[in-house]
Amino acid sequence: MADRHPSSRSYLVGALLARTGDEMAGPALLLAGLALTGSATGASSLLAAVTVSAAIGGPVLGALLDCSPRPGRLLAGALVLYATGLAVALGTLGRGPVAVTLLVAVVTGLLGPALSGGWTAQLPRTVPAGRLPRANALDAMTFGAAGLAGPALAGGAAEALGAPTAVVVSAVLIAAAAPAAWRLPPVSGPAPAPVSGPTAKSRAAPLTGFVTSGVRAIAGSRPLARATLTSVLSCSAQGMMTVCLPLLGERAAGGAGFGAALLSCAALSALLANAALARHPHAVAPDTVLWAAPLLQAAALALAATGGPVALVVAVAVVGLAEGPQLTALFAVRHREAPERLRAQVFTTGASLKITGFAVGAAVAGPLADRFPSGALLVAAGIAALAVPACFAVRPGGGPTRPTTHA
Repeated sequence: MADRHPSSRSYLVGALLARTGDEMAGPALLLAGLALTGSATGASSLLAAVTVSAAIGGPVLGALLDCSPRPGRLLAGALVLYATGLAVALGTLGRGPVAVTLLVAVVTGLLGPALSGGWTAQLPRTVPAGRLPRANALDAMTFGAAGLAGPALAGGAAEALGAPTAVVVSAVLIAAAAPAAWRLPPVSGPAPAPVSGPTAKSRAAPLTGFVTSGVRAIAGSRPLARATLTSVLSCSAQGMMTVCLPLLGERAAGGAGFGAALLSCAALSALLANAALARHPHAVAPDTVLWAAPLLQAAALALAATGGPVALVVAVAVVGLAEGPQLTALFAVRHREAPERLRAQVFTTGASLKITGFAVGAAVAGPLADRFPSGALLVAAGIAALAVPACFAVRPGGGPTRPTTHA
């Protein structure tokens, strides 16, 4: 994944560290919750708590990034605070009231979009414009590589050293990415002034209008709205699958860690698919990938519901084949359609909605998985399939829509 441009190399290294820690944190928290509470409902509540608040944190963080002359330094601070929050949540888990642990997780989750959309929004400043499509695919590959390493590290650390240690390692990896974020290039020229609509009426725009500018930019562009809705529904299905896998892994192989490590199968196939896209970034229109990928994901989740060990491994791998190109396509549409002055807000708002979708899926799956994990996977398959008609039903809420082109 290395790139010849120094800023791009630093960007990719930092993104890989932060995202590996983040991909490790989810399964590690889930396993720690299972170990210390003994309930899939309690574990899924912890996972949902650390992700659901992204709906608020994403737009606010994006607004701050768009106004900062050195957004990388703001990202660095967010990474350190996120890692600290994970450590504090772990320290309270099983040692105090559950409400306190969930509250810490919710506050920590406000910074979650920094690791995904907040970081990716800085990509155009690290590479020449002509190399952005390839850099976009490489950026998406960091998610695949992180998704491969993170769950495997979480499962391995949980089995060898205990689930709490896995959470600590994830926090260390996230904090280790802060220096790379600090060195990201500054904004060229003065930082954009806050805006409350398509054009700024004053430099002292109301804070609420400033923060919701990214939401309006997404709602006013059909390509952005379609891409966002499709990705949110797909993430909801992935959240349900993530909760189910430890229980299914325990039944299939006698260990919940095996189920968490299965996520690495999805990440490996996603990484391979994105590696092919990096070599041929114009092979398939991103708008086509966005509706085709959920169909493949739905079929794979239905296969996983059969419960057999072989079917489970194959199904999770197929989910990755859909997930990897879908993420690359999502980034391509955002880079193509987002107004420059609102780029970070579009990315972090979109990321926050995806994370919230994941949280809702995880929360819904917990009670279902306690009773019938295969049934929860069938529900997840239905949600993924719903993304296809929802994608074509989207209409923009207002504002101009640019012509669709290959990214």
